[in-house]
Amino acid sequence: MISLEERILFLETENANLLLENLTQIKSTANLTAQVLTLTETINKLLEELTELKSRVAKNSSNSSKPPSTDIRRTKSLRESSELKSGGQTGHKGSNLPMVSNPDKVEVHPVESCRGCGGNLREINVQGYDRRQVFDLPPIRMEVTEHACEIKCCPHCQTENKGIFPIDVNQPTQYGNNLKGWCVYLSAYHFVPYERCSQLIRDLTGMAPSKGTLVNFNNLMRQNLVDSGFEADLKEKLLASDVCYADETGYYFDDARNWLHTVSTEDLTYYYPHVKRGQEAMKDMGLLPLYTGVLVHDFWKSYLEYENCKHSLCNTHHLRDLSFCEEQEKNEWAVKMKKMLLELKAEVDNCKENGLAAIEPEQLIILENRYDALVDEGYQKYPFPVKETGKRGSVKKTKSQNMMERFKNHKDKVLRFIRDFRVPFGNNIAEQAMRMTKVKLKISGCFRSTEGVESFALNRSYIDTNRKQGNDIMKAIGLAINGKPIFAR
Repeated sequence: MISLEERILFLETENANLLLENLTQIKSTANLTAQVLTLTETINKLLEELTELKSRVAKNSSNSSKPPSTDIRRTKSLRESSELKSGGQTGHKGSNLPMVSNPDKVEVHPVESCRGCGGNLREINVQGYDRRQVFDLPPIRMEVTEHACEIKCCPHCQTENKGIFPIDVNQPTQYGNNLKGWCVYLSAYHFVPYERCSQLIRDLTGMAPSKGTLVNFNNLMRQNLVDSGFEADLKEKLLASDVCYADETGYYFDDARNWLHTVSTEDLTYYYPHVKRGQEAMKDMGLLPLYTGVLVHDFWKSYLEYENCKHSLCNTHHLRDLSFCEEQEKNEWAVKMKKMLLELKAEVDNCKENGLAAIEPEQLIILENRYDALVDEGYQKYPFPVKETGKRGSVKKTKSQNMMERFKNHKDKVLRFIRDFRVPFGNNIAEQAMRMTKVKLKISGCFRSTEGVESFALNRSYIDTNRKQGNDIMKAIGLAINGKPIFAR
C-alpha cells in the first residue's frame, strides 16, 4: 500500500513534469510567434521593394522624366487624337521646286525636222522655248591652292627678301577653312562620328583627314569662340532675358557619369559640361546665381535654391507624373488634376489667340479657387500616413501624395503660366536642347576627352543659337573657323 508521503511525492513529480511540459510548449509558441513576426516584417519589406521595383519598371517617357531612348515598349502619347488624316489637309498650300531666272548653264535641244512631214527645220527661226530645269550637285573634288612667296635679293645691300604667307597658311601642307567648316558641320551639327566623317570626305573628294585632325578642327572652333568673346557675350544675353529654360542630362566620360547643363531661350542656347549635377555645377556655369528673370525647369531642387529669380515648374512633366499616378496607383485625383491643368492651358491659349495680354482678374480668382479646392480634395480623399512614435526616418508617401504636396507648397510656381503670359506651360525649349545631346550620345556612346565634351558643348551652343536666329549654318561655322563668329542678337 502506497503511503501518504509517497503519494504526495508522486503528485509533486507529476505536477513538475506537467509544468515543465507547459513551459516547453509556451517557449515553443513564443518562438513561433517571434518567427511569425520576423517573417511578417520580411514580407512587408519585400512587398515594399516589389512595389518600388514595379513603379520603376512602369516609368517611361510618357509618365515620367525618362527619355524616350529608355522606353522598353511603345509609350502612349499625351497628345489628344485628331479626326484629321495624316498628311496635307484640304486647302493646304503645297510647295514645289521653283525655277530660277539665271541658271548656271543652259543646254539647248534643237528641232531639226518636222515630226509631221519630215521637212528640214534647221534654218527656221526659233519661236520660243519650252523649259525644264534640273537641280544637281557638280562633281566634288579637292582643290589644291599653292601659295608661292617670291624670294628676291636686294642689289644694293644683298639682303634676301621673302614674300609673306597669309596668316592662316602656316604649314607646308594643310587643309583649308572650307573643309574645316564642312567637317565641323558634319560632326557638331549632324553628329557624324569622326571615323564616318573621315570616310565620307574620302568618298567625296578622294582625300581623308584623320580622326585626330577632325578633333583639332572642332577644338579650333571652340577656342575661336572663347577668344572672340562669343561665349561671354552669349551668357550676358541669357542673363538679360526675361524668361530662361534650364535642364540637365547625364553622359559618360572616363567610366563616370557626368552632366551636361543647358540654359536656353527661344533665340539662345548655352551648354555647359560638369562632373556634378547640382548647385556646384550651376555655380561654376556662372548663370543661375546671377539670373533675376523667370526660370522654367522641372522639380529638380537645386534650381529651387535660387531666390534671386522667379520660378515656373514644367507642367508637361506634371502631366507625365500624373499619368503615372493614374496608371499605376489608380488615383482618381490625378485624373482630375491632369484635366484641370489642360483646361488652364486651353484658357491661356484662348486668351492669346484673342489678343489678350492676361486673364481677367475675376476669372483668375475662379481658376485658382478651383485649383485650391482640388488640392484640398486630394488631401482629404488620400490622407497622408502618420509617423509612428519612435520610428526613425521619413514617412513613406505615394507618388500621388508627393504630387499633392508639390501642388500645394509650390502653387505659385505651378500656376505662373496663367498669371504671366511670357511664361509657357512647359519646359519644351530646354528639353529640345537636351534631345540633341541624347542623339549625339546614342550615336557615339560617350565622350573620350575633356576637350571633346567642351568643344561639343560650346560649338553646339554656337550652332543652335545661329539656327534659332535663322542664320546660314555653314556660313556661321565658316566665320567661326576664321575667328570671326556671328554674335547672338
